[in-house]
Amino acid sequence: MKKTERAQLVLSRLAELYPSPPIPLNHRDPFTLLIAVLLSAQCTDERVNRVTPELFRLADTPRAMAQVPIESILAVIRPCGLSPRKSKAISELSRILVEQYDSVVPPNFEALESLPGVGHKTASVVMAQAFGVPAFPVDTHIHRLAQRWGLTSGKNVKQTELDLKRLFPMKHWNDLHLQIIYYGREHCSARGCDGTKCEICQACYPKRKHPKVTIKA
Repeated sequence: MKKTERAQLVLSRLAELYPSPPIPLNHRDPFTLLIAVLLSAQCTDERVNRVTPELFRLADTPRAMAQVPIESILAVIRPCGLSPRKSKAISELSRILVEQYDSVVPPNFEALESLPGVGHKTASVVMAQAFGVPAFPVDTHIHRLAQRWGLTSGKNVKQTELDLKRLFPMKHWNDLHLQIIYYGREHCSARGCDGTKCEICQACYPKRKHPKVTIKA
């Protein structure tokens, strides 16, 4: 099976399984989404969703968050991991949004990636999910599945993102990255599948006998 055929198989099956994939992080607007995505680094979405209600009771706008002491932010988000760094980033980016962007989350990659604690993947999620701009955020899980399905041989998430963008039409990017995440959690997890067990892995490589070793992101 050619790579383009595997891509079409993946696209069709994921559309059947997850026709309208919901955004997994609870939020109300671009700012609360930005904070939730920042918190999700090296942390599960479930844990983030347990933490953010209390955080957003403290403050749910850039102006209000900029006035909350870093220690108070830290106390709330501590379960998320990397909390000292994240609490400082949340405070600083909130201040920058107030001072430079009139308390509005800017809808462009360059401005978002200039904010403390916001890398390309976080910016991509916000652009896709808050503003509807085509983007293909790639984390370690999408990187793993794309390799298992023979869609990339990239050694890092940057190359995997480029490969996936070449394979799939832009109109599918925003849904597809969520669909892959949900499929990875439910059917093709790091421990639950090794490239030979789940439906899509078997369909893409029916003759594969040995586990697919993932090139780490």
